Formats: sequence, structure tokens, C-alpha cells
Amino acid sequence: MLNLAQDIEVLARFGRALADPIRCRLLLALRSAPAYPSDLADALDISRTRLSNHLACLRDCGLVVAVPEGRRNRYELADPRLGHALDDLRSAVVAVAEDGTCPDAAERGCC
Repeated sequence: MLNLAQDIEVLARFGRALADPIRCRLLLALRSAPAYPSDLADALDISRTRLSNHLACLRDCGLVVAVPEGRRNRYELADPRLGHALDDLRSAVVAVAEDGTCPDAAERGCC
């Protein structure tokens, strides 16, 4: 069983990963199916260098893994439960604000 400090670190790591829109898009793309970096770069319309940096961040956070396939690496979520967590989190946030906005976000400096 994790202790409170470990729980906080795990959640903070997940939060850091989700703080960037490109990493969110990557996680959502990988939720659907594993993919190769070149395909992900094309799908997200970003450079391969930029994609590589974001994939490295997600690997360091323990959210994605690289699976060697010959001379290539295929990327996938580190655990299938992450896909469910992303779906649950998105659903919960949308349920809180039906219109999808964050009330008073500018005043609080969030969202």
C-alpha cells in the first residue's frame, strides 16, 4: 500500500504530464491504440523532435513505454488502466462544468 507522500508524488507526476496539451493529445492517441513515433508526429502535426521530447517526458513519468519492434519502437500506455483513468477524469471534469468552461479561471490563474 502506498503512503501519503507516494500518493502525492504519483498524482503530481500525472498532473505534470496532463499540464501540456501535446502530452494530453499523445495520451489520448495512445489510449486508442499503440503507435509509432512517425505516425504520432503526423497525426498530431508536430515535428519528430518535439514529439520525442514529449514522449521522453511521458516515459519518465511512467505513463508510456517504448516496445522494441525490430529497428523501431512502438509506444503504448504503460498500463491499460491509464486509458480508463483518462476517460474517468475527462468525464468527471465535464460533469462538473456541463458547458466545458472553467468559471472564473482567469481570476484564479488556473485552467
